[in-house]
Amino acid sequence: MDIAFRRLLASDTAHLVRFLTGEVWPFHVVSTVDRETARRWIAEGRFESEENRSFWIVADEDEESAGLVRLMDLGDDTPLFDLRIRAERRGGGEREAAVRWLTRYLFEEFPEVRRVEATTRRDNRPMRRVLARCGYAKEAHYREAWPAPDGTFHDTVGYAVLRRDWLAGTVTLPDWDDEPDAS
Repeated sequence: MDIAFRRLLASDTAHLVRFLTGEVWPFHVVSTVDRETARRWIAEGRFESEENRSFWIVADEDEESAGLVRLMDLGDDTPLFDLRIRAERRGGGEREAAVRWLTRYLFEEFPEVRRVEATTRRDNRPMRRVLARCGYAKEAHYREAWPAPDGTFHDTVGYAVLRRDWLAGTVTLPDWDDEPDAS
Protein backbone atom coordinates (compact mmCIF):
# COMPACT_ATOMS: atom_id res chain seq x y z
CA MET A 1 0.00 0.00 0.00
CA ASP A 2 1.37 3.38 -1.02
CA ILE A 3 0.35 6.31 1.16
CA ALA A 4 0.95 9.96 0.33
CA PHE A 5 0.12 13.13 2.22
CA ARG A 6 -1.09 16.20 0.33
CA ARG A 7 -1.52 19.61 1.94
CA LEU A 8 -5.10 20.82 2.16
CA LEU A 9 -5.66 23.69 -0.28
CA ALA A 10 -8.17 26.54 -0.18
CA SER A 11 -9.73 25.00 -3.30
CA ASP A 12 -10.47 21.80 -1.31
CA THR A 13 -13.34 23.36 0.67
CA ALA A 14 -16.14 21.45 -1.08
CA HIS A 15 -14.18 18.19 -0.85
CA LEU A 16 -13.51 18.79 2.86
CA VAL A 17 -17.20 19.47 3.57
CA ARG A 18 -18.15 16.22 1.73
CA PHE A 19 -15.46 14.32 3.65
CA LEU A 20 -16.52 15.59 7.08
CA THR A 21 -20.27 15.19 6.47
CA GLY A 22 -20.10 11.90 4.58
CA GLU A 23 -18.89 9.75 7.48
CA VAL A 24 -19.71 8.99 11.08
CA TRP A 25 -16.67 9.67 13.27
CA PRO A 26 -17.38 7.39 16.27
CA PHE A 27 -14.39 8.40 18.40
CA HIS A 28 -14.75 12.16 17.96
CA VAL A 29 -16.71 14.49 20.24
CA VAL A 30 -18.80 15.52 17.23
CA SER A 31 -19.38 12.18 15.54
CA THR A 32 -21.83 13.40 12.89
CA VAL A 33 -20.87 16.67 11.24
CA ASP A 34 -23.50 18.67 9.35
CA ARG A 35 -22.71 21.03 6.46
CA GLU A 36 -23.18 24.19 8.52
CA THR A 37 -20.77 22.97 11.21
CA ALA A 38 -18.20 21.86 8.63
CA ARG A 39 -18.32 25.22 6.85
CA ARG A 40 -18.07 27.09 10.18
CA TRP A 41 -15.03 25.02 11.22
CA ILE A 42 -13.36 25.76 7.88
CA ALA A 43 -14.12 29.50 8.17
CA GLU A 44 -12.74 29.53 11.73
CA GLY A 45 -9.40 28.19 10.47
CA ARG A 46 -9.59 24.84 12.24
CA PHE A 47 -7.98 23.13 9.25
CA GLU A 48 -5.68 25.81 7.84
CA SER A 49 -4.32 28.77 9.76
CA GLU A 50 -1.13 29.88 11.45
CA GLU A 51 -1.82 27.36 14.26
CA ASN A 52 -3.40 24.56 12.19
CA ARG A 53 -2.26 22.62 9.14
CA SER A 54 -4.10 19.76 7.44
CA PHE A 55 -3.15 17.05 4.97
CA TRP A 56 -5.16 14.59 2.92
CA ILE A 57 -4.15 10.97 3.28
CA VAL A 58 -4.09 9.52 -0.22
CA ALA A 59 -3.77 5.73 -0.42
CA ASP A 60 -2.87 3.75 -3.52
CA GLU A 61 -3.22 6.87 -5.69
CA ASP A 62 -6.96 6.73 -5.01
CA GLU A 63 -8.91 9.68 -6.36
CA GLU A 64 -10.81 10.04 -3.07
CA SER A 65 -8.80 10.67 0.05
CA ALA A 66 -8.55 7.83 2.57
CA GLY A 67 -8.42 10.28 5.46
CA LEU A 68 -7.30 13.56 6.89
CA VAL A 69 -4.53 14.58 9.32
CA ARG A 70 -5.05 17.85 11.16
CA LEU A 71 -2.11 19.29 13.10
CA MET A 72 -3.02 21.77 15.84
CA ASP A 73 -1.22 24.21 18.15
CA LEU A 74 1.72 24.55 15.76
CA GLY A 75 2.98 27.64 17.57
CA ASP A 76 3.39 25.61 20.75
CA ASP A 77 6.23 23.23 21.62
CA THR A 78 3.63 20.48 22.19
CA PRO A 79 1.29 20.21 19.20
CA LEU A 80 -1.72 17.90 18.98
CA PHE A 81 -3.30 16.12 16.06
CA ASP A 82 -6.67 14.93 14.84
CA LEU A 83 -6.86 11.90 12.58
CA ARG A 84 -9.90 10.88 10.55
CA ILE A 85 -9.88 7.74 8.39
CA ARG A 86 -12.82 6.82 6.14
CA ALA A 87 -14.83 3.88 7.53
CA GLU A 88 -14.01 1.55 4.63
CA ARG A 89 -10.28 2.24 5.08
CA ARG A 90 -10.09 1.71 8.84
CA GLY A 91 -7.86 -1.22 9.71
CA GLY A 92 -5.96 -0.96 6.43
CA GLY A 93 -2.76 0.57 7.80
CA GLU A 94 -3.52 4.23 7.09
CA ARG A 95 -3.74 5.10 10.81
CA GLU A 96 -0.27 3.85 11.61
CA ALA A 97 1.24 5.32 8.44
CA ALA A 98 -0.36 8.68 9.27
CA VAL A 99 0.86 8.74 12.88
CA ARG A 100 4.40 7.82 11.83
CA TRP A 101 4.33 10.46 9.09
CA LEU A 102 2.89 13.28 11.21
CA THR A 103 5.33 12.57 14.05
CA ARG A 104 8.29 12.76 11.68
CA TYR A 105 6.84 15.83 9.97
CA LEU A 106 6.36 17.73 13.24
CA PHE A 107 9.82 16.93 14.58
CA GLU A 108 11.56 17.70 11.28
CA GLU A 109 9.61 20.81 10.27
CA PHE A 110 9.32 22.41 13.71
CA PRO A 111 12.64 22.31 15.60
CA GLU A 112 11.05 23.85 18.70
CA VAL A 113 8.64 20.92 19.13
CA ARG A 114 9.66 18.88 22.19
CA ARG A 115 6.77 16.43 22.21
CA VAL A 116 3.67 15.49 20.25
CA GLU A 117 0.49 14.74 22.19
CA ALA A 118 -2.51 12.61 21.35
CA THR A 119 -5.74 11.93 23.19
CA THR A 120 -8.37 9.37 22.41
CA ARG A 121 -11.22 7.61 24.07
CA ARG A 122 -10.31 4.65 26.23
CA ASP A 123 -12.54 2.38 24.12
CA ASN A 124 -10.72 3.34 20.89
CA ARG A 125 -8.43 0.33 21.17
CA PRO A 126 -7.24 0.38 17.53
CA MET A 127 -5.93 3.94 17.90
CA ARG A 128 -4.36 3.17 21.26
CA ARG A 129 -2.50 0.21 19.70
CA VAL A 130 -1.31 2.43 16.84
CA LEU A 131 -0.01 5.07 19.25
CA ALA A 132 1.91 2.43 21.22
CA ARG A 133 3.40 0.93 18.02
CA CYS A 134 4.48 4.40 16.93
CA GLY A 135 6.44 5.09 20.12
CA TYR A 136 3.85 7.11 22.04
CA ALA A 137 3.73 6.46 25.79
CA LYS A 138 0.53 6.54 27.79
CA GLU A 139 0.79 9.52 30.14
CA ALA A 140 -2.72 10.22 31.36
CA HIS A 141 -6.09 8.70 32.08
CA TYR A 142 -9.02 11.05 32.63
CA ARG A 143 -12.15 9.41 33.97
CA GLU A 144 -15.45 10.34 32.32
CA ALA A 145 -13.87 13.28 30.49
CA TRP A 146 -14.98 12.68 26.88
CA PRO A 147 -18.60 13.62 26.14
CA ALA A 148 -20.44 11.41 23.66
CA PRO A 149 -23.36 12.53 21.48
CA ASP A 150 -25.75 10.31 23.49
CA GLY A 151 -24.98 12.24 26.69
CA THR A 152 -22.69 9.62 28.23
CA PHE A 153 -19.06 10.24 29.13
CA HIS A 154 -16.08 8.06 28.25
CA ASP A 155 -12.65 7.90 29.81
CA THR A 156 -9.98 9.81 27.89
CA VAL A 157 -6.45 8.48 27.52
CA GLY A 158 -3.47 10.76 26.82
CA TYR A 159 -0.32 9.73 24.97
CA ALA A 160 2.82 11.57 23.88
CA VAL A 161 6.13 10.99 22.16
CA LEU A 162 9.20 12.98 23.20
CA ARG A 163 11.62 14.27 20.57
CA ARG A 164 14.55 12.59 22.34
CA ASP A 165 12.72 9.23 22.37
CA TRP A 166 11.76 9.60 18.70
CA LEU A 167 15.38 10.34 17.77
CA ALA A 168 16.69 7.40 19.83
CA GLY A 169 13.91 4.98 18.82
CA THR A 170 13.01 4.46 22.49
CA VAL A 171 9.96 4.96 24.69
CA THR A 172 10.38 6.53 28.13
CA LEU A 173 7.43 5.67 30.34
CA PRO A 174 6.24 8.04 33.08
CA ASP A 175 7.39 7.28 36.61
CA TRP A 176 4.05 6.15 38.01
CA ASP A 177 5.67 5.12 41.32
CA ASP A 178 6.12 8.75 42.31
CA GLU A 179 2.52 9.08 43.56
CA PRO A 180 2.12 10.46 47.10
CA ASP A 181 0.50 8.28 49.70
CA ALA A 182 -3.09 9.34 50.43
CA SER A 183 -2.58 9.15 54.21
